[in-house]
Amino acid sequence: MGRFRDAGADDGADVGVDMSPLMDCVFILLIFFIVTTTFVDETGVEVDKPQAASSVQLEKTSILIALTEKGEVVYGGREIGISGVQPLVKRMLQKEDVPVIIQADAASQSGMLVRIIDEAKLGGAAKVSLASRKPKG
Repeated sequence: MGRFRDAGADDGADVGVDMSPLMDCVFILLIFFIVTTTFVDETGVEVDKPQAASSVQLEKTSILIALTEKGEVVYGGREIGISGVQPLVKRMLQKEDVPVIIQADAASQSGMLVRIIDEAKLGGAAKVSLASRKPKG
């Protein structure tokens, strides 16, 4: 009887948990969240938006253009000027039909704002909105 080994006996090998299926699940979830996440392109400048009682939340995917107090037109952290609005909107609308949102400073000139709206519409934007903040209270 001494020559035969017991089939249930542990022969000293390390018994561990196989982590590869868990790692596969983690990577699949990571890829899923990366693919489904929507990134919002900020304008890159701080704008003091005016208050409006009729403010509503708009879509996350949109073209954000900022008009600063000094009259600078900014997209993606760089100044594009009024002449850059129309080509920008045309290029962005080729990928996807998204609205244009203008973040105009409360102290900016209304004439510049109207020119930006015109340029966006000439670029093919069907929907141009102005960013505002809800009054507190």
